[in-house]
Amino acid sequence: MGLGGCIILIAVGAILTFATDWHMQGVNLDIVGVILMAVGLIGTATFSGIARNRRIVVPSTPVVEEEPHHHHRADGYTDGYGV
Repeated sequence: MGLGGCIILIAVGAILTFATDWHMQGVNLDIVGVILMAVGLIGTATFSGIARNRRIVVPSTPVVEEEPHHHHRADGYTDGYGV
């Protein structure tokens, strides 16, 4: 579950706890809402902890460019192709 799912759980739990006055026999919607908010908060904390550890620092390695090898002919001229 991603961060968006955790936020949705928190929102649905808050709506069930604070914004509804439904009464279902055998189900306490206030408790269900508090449970959903708690699960959403735990998921958010877990996701942020995992996301913090997921950052990988790649050490930069210097790029070494080789100079082209010019073969000189016996008469002092190069072959013109850099080889």
